[in-house]
Formats: sequence, structure tokens, C-alpha cells
Amino acid sequence: MSKGTIKKVAGPLVIASGMRDANMFDMVRVSNQRLIGEIIEIHGDEASIQVYEETSGLGPGEPVESLDVPMSVELGPGLISSIYDGIQRPLDDIMKVSGNSLKRGVEVAALKRDKKWQFVPTVEAGAEVEGGDIIGTVQETIVVEQKIMVPPNMKGTIKEIKSGEFTVDETIAVLSTADGDKELTLAQKWPVRVGRPYKEKLNPSQPLITGQRVVDTFFPIAKGGVAAVPGPFGSGKTVIQHQLAKWAEADIVVYIGCGERGNEMTDVLNEFPELKDPKTGQSLMERTVLIANTSDMPVAAREASIYTGITIAEYFRDMGYSVALMADSTSRWAEALREMSGRLEEMPGEEGYPAYLGSRLAQFYERAGHVISLGKEGREGQLSVIGAVSPPGGDISEPVSQATLRIVKVFWGLDSALAYRRHFPAINWLNSYSLYLDNIGPWFTKNVSPEWLECRQEMMNLLQEEANLDEIVKMVGMDALSASDRIKMEAARSIREDYLHQNSFHDIDTYTSCEKQLLMMKLVCAYYDEAQEALKEGAPLNELINLPVREQIGRYKYTEEKDIKAEYERIATELTRQITNAKGKGED
Repeated sequence: MSKGTIKKVAGPLVIASGMRDANMFDMVRVSNQRLIGEIIEIHGDEASIQVYEETSGLGPGEPVESLDVPMSVELGPGLISSIYDGIQRPLDDIMKVSGNSLKRGVEVAALKRDKKWQFVPTVEAGAEVEGGDIIGTVQETIVVEQKIMVPPNMKGTIKEIKSGEFTVDETIAVLSTADGDKELTLAQKWPVRVGRPYKEKLNPSQPLITGQRVVDTFFPIAKGGVAAVPGPFGSGKTVIQHQLAKWAEADIVVYIGCGERGNEMTDVLNEFPELKDPKTGQSLMERTVLIANTSDMPVAAREASIYTGITIAEYFRDMGYSVALMADSTSRWAEALREMSGRLEEMPGEEGYPAYLGSRLAQFYERAGHVISLGKEGREGQLSVIGAVSPPGGDISEPVSQATLRIVKVFWGLDSALAYRRHFPAINWLNSYSLYLDNIGPWFTKNVSPEWLECRQEMMNLLQEEANLDEIVKMVGMDALSASDRIKMEAARSIREDYLHQNSFHDIDTYTSCEKQLLMMKLVCAYYDEAQEALKEGAPLNELINLPVREQIGRYKYTEEKDIKAEYERIATELTRQITNAKGKGED
């Protein structure tokens, strides 16, 4: 164990001498208060340490002690429904020790040491096992069964295995390896900066259904994919992240509040336990891990929080689960990088960010994916990552947004003009994109309907044409458009107001199944196609624009799932009848 003394303190950066035997990224305890830190640079016998707690009051000469292990997280039963800070300290346990104010130097175990878990073995003594093999299960919550795996770097024969109730640090099995007998417990540790290994990475081929129409229909993300949500202040980034966390078709949700406002994390902490999971009927917290690292917490802990979150997510991915990780927001994480880089007196890159900003972001996002896990079973797991970006002034030409866009394959560009008009989600359909469409298009064709991609393309074309016609309208007015173009504008308005606009606080409209999305698309497209045909047969334009059924099409999104087919048939029949009447008026 390497011991040294503090030489200099500069905010969250502490420089210690006498640390020649320490290694990069070792965890350290700083001063007699035993503050947690991590070595991020070594010069000779001097180590630069980023401290994850408030450093006020520290001075030269105080002791520094290296723990000789990299920063790691504890993985095992007890993770689900927990609320951690950026370095995996459970906030509820800290509150019991230090009250409502977060005190410095508090040492609390990440997983509760006194709670016993019912372990059910799935292998017998004498079985040959390797890293990633499942040796038993623990029912962690009503929804999540945690699979106890052999640590990735171990291989051997099960010498002894027990069943019954155990705490996370009691021995449940003994593994006979080439290096001698190893005791296995319910928990294992893993360094956060190293991605957990897997056998093979597969091409994503399945969409992550979110129930948000603008996402699922126009800009879908694949299971195991990565997406960025950049947008200015007030454009609804956090609400979108909350919606995706609530409704995304994932077995496990990991939500990281990285440097966000405290009241936003409070909303999450208040909402999630009360929300009913639509798939299980249980509380959403029964399959969620929260990492709360608010903007008033020490800045260095932001840098660790996203690694803590993604390592926990990889652990559940290795069990064969589909995991969705929300990082809100990576801009605050990049600001922490910039501050630490400045304290280290590194050469600044663009806008003061360190030159390695792009590579660090890539290392984070590349840990997402659809993989075959280690172990003989060949389990498939998916880890999807959705990162919010908060560019200053909404300018996405800044370095964090640009570095992110070079990595991700889905871009949901939030628009302050749409937010100002109260159009939510405020995703701009003209500059957003998804590069997964070719991969996951066949899934929609097979599992929803062959009409899905056709309807989607027709709606996209209408929105593009509306943008072009809008330029003409601004210059010479609506009257300059032909009757056919007026119908196009009306159909595009229907798409914008009736389809893309979605109320996240409405009990029914907050989530829309793929089947209902298809029926909604077919109604809007049917209005456009039938109105264009009626125009050719001489129907009056005003009659077609003011059809009473259009209001029913607009209100169809508030139809309950059990009634969607019957209501669709009724509205479609009514649309045909009213179009036929309009044709009759044209003939008169």
C-alpha cells in the first residue's frame, strides 16, 4: 500500500508526493478525513488525484493512502431500486449515517451487508464452469431475477455449492481453479473504466420500442444502439429522458442524473416509485437503478458517474437482459473533464475542452451494443445508451455535440421554436435522423405490418414538401398555392398536430403501441390520398379542408388500446362517407 503526503490542493485536484509505488487510476484515501479520490496522472513520485468530495480545509502535509485497486463497483443483489451517488454510495444509507446533509469521508458499502438473499443453485458440485456461466439465481425484486455468474476472469470445477439465505459477502460456492480454490459470493467487483468482456458483438436488428410516436415511427433506435438528444435549455431533454426511462421496452433501466438540477432528480425520485410498469403492473423502481449526481455535488464525481452507471448496466446485459441507460447530461460530464484538465494544466483543445474529449465520449458510447455474453449458454443481451447533450445557447456546433454526433447513429434534434409553440416532444423532424432504419425496417414489416414503412415514408415526404411550400407561403401567401398543394399542407398539419404532438402527462397519450401508431398513420394517409382523389373529381377544396371527421382523426390518439380497432373502422368509414358527400357537392 503506497502512502504519501499532500503537496498541493487546487479545488478537486490534490497533488501528493511519495506515491512512486502507486498506479494510474488507483483509488486513494485523502487526509485524515479519508476522502475518496482517484489517481489520474503520475509524474515521478508525485500523483495528481481527483477527489470525489469537497476538499475545503485540506492542507499540505496531510496523509494520502493508495488502496492499490482501481475504482470499482460492487455488482450483486441489491442494485435494483437503489439510489446511488456518482461513486456508488447508496444515498439512503448515507442519510442514516450523516443526516440530510452529505458529510465528507462517509464510508458506506454499496450493497447492504446485513440483508440476506435466497440463493437457488442451478449447477451441482463437480460441474465444469467458466467466466460468465450462471451458477444460481436470486429473486431480487418481483420483476427481476438476478443471475449469479462466475466472474469473467475465472474458470474451473465447482468443488462445493450451497443453497439457502446468504448475505452478499458470504461464500456460496468454492471453485477449484489452476491457481487453487476460490470462494465465490453473491457479489463481484469490476473496475468502472474497463468494459465488461463478451464473446461477440452482433448487428442490432430489433427496435427499442418507446411508445413515443416521433421516435418509433420516424427516428427509431435499435436495441443495443446509441442515441443523442441535444437541445437548448427548456426544450424538453429531461422530459424525453424520463419518458424513455418509463416506457422503453427494456428489462432494466439505469438512469444517470449527471450534473443536473436537484429538482429534476427529485422529480425522478418522486415519480418512479409511483409509476406502474405497463408490462408488469409493478412499480417502475422494481427494475430501475438511479444514479443521482446533482450539480451541487463535487464536480469530479460527475466524471465517475457515467462509468459507474454503464458498468452496472453491462452487468445486467451479461445476464441476458435488455438494458436502457439514460445519461442526462453528457455536457455536464464534459464540463467536469474540462475543469480537471484545466487544473492539470493540460493543453486545451477547442473551447477549453481537453484534446481527448472525443475519445472519452467514444469509449463511453462504444460500451453499448447487442452482444453474446460470456459463458457456455451464449446468452444475448442488449445495452442501449441514450445521452442528452446541453449545448450552450442551443448551438450544436460546439465540441461536445459534434464529438457525440460523430459516434451515435440516432440524432433527436430538439428545437426551441417547437418548444416555444408548446409542441412536445420538440424533436425537429427535418434535421433529426436514424441510421438504424435499414437494420430494423424488416422487424417492423414482419412484426407490425408491411404497410409500416410505406406509411412512414409517405408522412416524411409530406413533411418535407410542407417545409418547401412553407417558403412560398411566407413570400406570397397561402392563396398562391394550388388546391393539391393546399391539401398537402393540411395533411402535413395533421401529421404535426395530431400525430407528432404527444402529451406525456395524459394517461392514454403518454404511450402509444406500434399497432395504434400504424392505425393513426393510416388514418392521416387515408385523408390525404382520398382528398387528392376527390379533388381530381371536382370536389370543392374548402369542403375537403373542413371535413368534420378531421377532428375525430385528431382525437383518435386519446382512444384506449382496447378500442383502437373498432374506433379506427368507424373513423375510416366516416371519412369515406364525408369525402363521397364532398364529391357530390362538386358535381352539383
